[in-house]
Amino acid sequence: MVEALSPPWPLGWSVGLFALVAVVTVVASIRMAGLGDVLADRTGWGEAVFGAVFFGTATSLSGIVMTAVSASVDHPGLAYGNAVGGIAAQTLALAVADFFHRRANLEHAAASSANLLFCCMLIGLLSLALLTAFGPDVVVLGVHPASVGLVLFYAGGLWLIQKENKHPMWRAVRTTETVVDVPETEDEDGTGARTSVLWARFLVVGAVVSVGGWALARSAATIVEATGVSAGLVGAVAMGLVNALPETVAAVAAVRRGAMTLAVAAVIGGNSLDVLNLAVGDAFYRRGSLFHAATADELFLTAGALLMTVVLLAGLILRQVRGWGRIGFEGVLLIAVYAGIVGVLAF
Repeated sequence: MVEALSPPWPLGWSVGLFALVAVVTVVASIRMAGLGDVLADRTGWGEAVFGAVFFGTATSLSGIVMTAVSASVDHPGLAYGNAVGGIAAQTLALAVADFFHRRANLEHAAASSANLLFCCMLIGLLSLALLTAFGPDVVVLGVHPASVGLVLFYAGGLWLIQKENKHPMWRAVRTTETVVDVPETEDEDGTGARTSVLWARFLVVGAVVSVGGWALARSAATIVEATGVSAGLVGAVAMGLVNALPETVAAVAAVRRGAMTLAVAAVIGGNSLDVLNLAVGDAFYRRGSLFHAATADELFLTAGALLMTVVLLAGLILRQVRGWGRIGFEGVLLIAVYAGIVGVLAF
């Protein structure tokens, strides 16, 4: 019985499990959006910083587990593709969430200096990952020095963003469509629960998502081995899309709750943590540097994620009120760029 439940599983089981865990992820993410919105107010961090750090961490748990498991079972293409593919798919999630905000472009409504700085930090992290792949193949104590560099870069970026958030030197122009993050009091949020209870619920839901990530990684490895499909394609598209499900669903749910800043911050924060997944995968990959195990497909995907982040940053700066087809110009471009990336990887 134990052997039957141990991976690798039959192809049919793997596909079914992949779909089942995806559904569970959707349900858990909706719950996390509500809890995250309340906790952002209770902690005093605000939607932008809380969404990018705590919410981004919780929604990225499944991706972290997927990357670690894939690297440990000698599937570096899946590990790298999942981390970077999740970034591309999650950035696309903002275009999806934009459809649910009818009054104006989401990037216009959610303008904040913190979100701009998180985009800048993400561009820096992706650039560092690309530079590492083309640099010397050096491993110290089982990891590439750049893995430590990514973590330090992220920590330094968080420090600067938190400092700027307390004493902002830049503010977005207020318009009738700008949704300002105004914290609700404990009596106004309607939960009727203590903050400690809300944290406990938040952590439980995050744990469910992380266990699902392990199952997704193992089922994806079976699909690659049984079908012969490119690991980069499976990691970038199949695993990447499922990895993006928490952020996508959470962003839509946040928009429906009126938490526009949280919607954008959750995606950008999750993306930044996904770059750190490369450091996690590097630590679990025993055959050298994960950065140098990446193929041309994975590096192409990294450049694509970098381009999509630049497009998003441009949208947050220009703040188009209304664009093409109920979404901003950046939303249309994000859809086009992501379709092009998938098309190149598929053919």
